[in-house]
Amino acid sequence: MPRTRLIVIATLLLVLLLGTIALDNLILGANLIPELNLPDSAQTFVTIFLGVFIEAAAFLLIGSLASGFVAVYVSNDDIARMIPRNPILATCVGALIGMIFPVCECGVVPLVRRLYQKGLPISAGFAFLLGAPVLNPVVIASTYAAYGNSTILWARLGFTFIIAVGVGLIFLSQPDPRKILLRPDLFPHLISPSTISVSETATFKSEHAVHDQAHDHGHDHGTNSGLQRALTIAADEFFDMGRYMIFGTLLSTSLQLFVPQSTLLSIGTNPVLSVVAMQALAFVLSVCSTVDAFLSLNFINTFTTGSVIAFLVFGPMIDIKSTMMFLGVYQRRVVIYLAALLTLSGLVVGLLMT
Repeated sequence: MPRTRLIVIATLLLVLLLGTIALDNLILGANLIPELNLPDSAQTFVTIFLGVFIEAAAFLLIGSLASGFVAVYVSNDDIARMIPRNPILATCVGALIGMIFPVCECGVVPLVRRLYQKGLPISAGFAFLLGAPVLNPVVIASTYAAYGNSTILWARLGFTFIIAVGVGLIFLSQPDPRKILLRPDLFPHLISPSTISVSETATFKSEHAVHDQAHDHGHDHGTNSGLQRALTIAADEFFDMGRYMIFGTLLSTSLQLFVPQSTLLSIGTNPVLSVVAMQALAFVLSVCSTVDAFLSLNFINTFTTGSVIAFLVFGPMIDIKSTMMFLGVYQRRVVIYLAALLTLSGLVVGLLMT
C-alpha cells in the first residue's frame, strides 16, 4: 500500500478517535473514557475540525466517484465532439463542460492535455481548465450546502465563468500554439505539419501510442472490469486529495482558534489586505474545489465577504499543486502570465464584492 495512503488512513483513524472523544464529552455528557479527557481548547478544536471535515469528506467522495466514472466510461473523443467550430463559442462552451463532466482542478489538467491532442482550441482549453473546477454539479452543490441561495454562491459561479471565458479569449489572440504549449510536437492537430520535424513526429507517435495504451479508459467492454477500474480511480483520487483536505481543515481550524482574533480582525476588516490574504491562503492550501466552501466558512465572520468570494473564485483556478501541473502543459512564461492574470482578476473580484 502506498505510503501516502497509509498516512491518510492513519489520519482518518485519528479523526475517528478524536470524534469519539468529542461526542463523549459534548453529546453524551458523560466521561466514558475519563483517562482520555481533553482540555477545553482541544475539545473545541476537535469539534470545529469535525464539523468541517465530515461535511467536506462527503462531497470529496462524490467528486472522486464522478471523476472515476468519467475517466472510464467517457472518451476524450466524446468531449471533443461537443465543442463548436466557432472559437468564441468554443471558449464559452469550454468553460461549461464541467457541468456535464465534473472534474476538480487536479483532474482537469491531464484531461485538457488529452483534449488538446484531439484538436481542442487553445482558448477553449484555458476556459475549461479554469471553469470546470467550479462550474460543475458537485461544487455547485457543496457551495449551496455551505452558503445556501446567497450572493456568495451566485458571485462564485458568475465571476468564475467571466474570468474563465475572458482568459480564454485573451489567449485566442495568440494564433500560434507553439508559443503557448510546452511540447508543440505532442499536439499535431493544433500545429501545422510543416513546422514539425520528422524526428518530432516519430516521437509524438511513439509517446502517443504508449499513452493511449496506458490510459485509454473510454472503451471498456467489460462491465465488471470497468466498474472496478472506475472505483479504483475514485479511491486513488479520494486518498490523494484527502491529505490536502485534512491539512487544509487543520490549518483553517488552527487559525480560527490559536491566531489572536485581533490579528485576524486587523487583516480581515481591511478591504484590500483581506482579499490578498485569502488569495494567498487559497494558493498555499491547495484545497480541492469540492470542499473549499466549507473551509471558507471559518472566515466568513472575520474577513470581508469580498475576500471570501475571491478565495472561492481564485483558489480553484490556480494553487500550488495545479501550478506544478500547468508547467507540464504550458511554457513557463505562459504559466507565470496566467498566474499574474488570475491574481489580478481575483483581487478585482474581491474589491468589487467588498
